[in-house]
Amino acid sequence: PLDNEEETAAAKCMQPCLGESLSISDLECSLCIRMFFEPVTTPCGHTFCKECLERCLDHRPNCPLCKQSLREYLKAGRYSPTVLLQDIMLAAFPTQLAERRELHRAEMAELSNLTKNIPIFVCTMSFPGIPCPLHVFEPRYRLMIRRCQESGTRRFGMCIYENGKSFADYGCMLEIRQVELLADGRSLVDTIGRQRFRVLSRGHRDGYHTADIEYLEDKKVSGEELQELQCLHESTYRLAQRFCEHGDLTSRHILLQHGPLPEKEEDIQASADGPTWCWWLISILPLDPSYQLNLFSCTSLRARLSQLQRILTALLQQPQ
Repeated sequence: PLDNEEETAAAKCMQPCLGESLSISDLECSLCIRMFFEPVTTPCGHTFCKECLERCLDHRPNCPLCKQSLREYLKAGRYSPTVLLQDIMLAAFPTQLAERRELHRAEMAELSNLTKNIPIFVCTMSFPGIPCPLHVFEPRYRLMIRRCQESGTRRFGMCIYENGKSFADYGCMLEIRQVELLADGRSLVDTIGRQRFRVLSRGHRDGYHTADIEYLEDKKVSGEELQELQCLHESTYRLAQRFCEHGDLTSRHILLQHGPLPEKEEDIQASADGPTWCWWLISILPLDPSYQLNLFSCTSLRARLSQLQRILTALLQQPQ
């Protein structure tokens, strides 16, 4: 393979003759009307930027120009770059190609910010440290998931819908662990909850919601207050164990679906979101989403444990 200097020299040799017979408009994507970036050619012979074609196929599996079916192409899940076209662009218009690459880098950098304009998936309650499997089929969310992967953050916000607002004021960052692409472009996305956040402002990007956010953190306590908190933590965990050992059909179904109660953490204040077992419990208890959200937004571990203790005591007093 040629090194960078040889590649540049070869490109300079080709430049005069190519520059005379080509113009920038010959190398424009018909979808974004910009110079091709990562060009791919469909089986029907039409060329587009890889990202532009993916966005079209999110909506329907047909060529954007001739409408020929691209179901098999989509099913293969591979978009091989049109190498010859890339070489021609490098040879004839190296400056413009460098500018196009820089524009893409700037767009990716903007998508990498994890406090400004973060993508928001409006769907279900999710919690720190708790897996959240998703079935992604809407075009806007297919685009959103791809961008999270391409930007390298592999993270997005999850919020529930709230009446009078596009989504709730509090949510959880999810980290993508694995994506299984299905033949028709849908995907099964394995995510896990990370930090809690509060929404500062709402926005939109290409059909999906976005938000500026600030992360939540439990208030730290020390001394006598910490000793009392540890006692409350121990007694609430024992109640949680009793609830999980209750043995009724509902409990067995929950444990089968969500796995066992997580182990206690040694340092209950180590995480900004408190012990993971609390979130596991909140996710499986028969609570109204608005009540879950109330517990979720609370930044006092003491208050959260007190509420859980009250709920568990009430549930354990009910007949099986």
